[in-house]
Amino acid sequence: MDKYDDQYIKDLLLKAETQHKGFELLVKQYSEQLYWQVRRIVMTHEDANDVLQNAFIKAWNGLESFHGDAKIFTWISRIAINESIDFVRRQKNLAAISADDEDSHVANTLMADEFFDGNETEALLQEAIASLPEVQRTVFTLRYFEEMKYSEMSQRLKTSEGSLKASYHIAVKKISEFFKSHD
Repeated sequence: MDKYDDQYIKDLLLKAETQHKGFELLVKQYSEQLYWQVRRIVMTHEDANDVLQNAFIKAWNGLESFHGDAKIFTWISRIAINESIDFVRRQKNLAAISADDEDSHVANTLMADEFFDGNETEALLQEAIASLPEVQRTVFTLRYFEEMKYSEMSQRLKTSEGSLKASYHIAVKKISEFFKSHD
């Protein structure tokens, strides 16, 4: 796959006559990276695909709000993360299962997912992550899996670095406790 300069894509997006081409390049360049960001938040392949598609639709519909101030990936990533968080919220609101059932539901769903290639420890980690409140889950996912710096996370999530560090610390502690209780 060809890599395109962000400025080139940004220039295409900012002109009405080249927006389609710019958006096509944006999707080609960032789909895989965004997919994994979303997948780590929503857990399953099918859900990640749906959320990513919704994020791209939202980005296309909101293209007039993109003025080129932020990096393209920061902009589209913020949309994808927000869509992921919204999806998780909707799923929790729809689910009428207890917290204990929800944990085993996550493990069963992951182990049944043909695209999940992890072992039982990985499934247990995903259960632990799924048990976190959505903000802690998002912060943990971006920091642990994406190795995102707090400064970048702060831009994407529009919150302070101190708050993010606290959320990450609490998430790590809860995950550690989750593993201890499942020995």
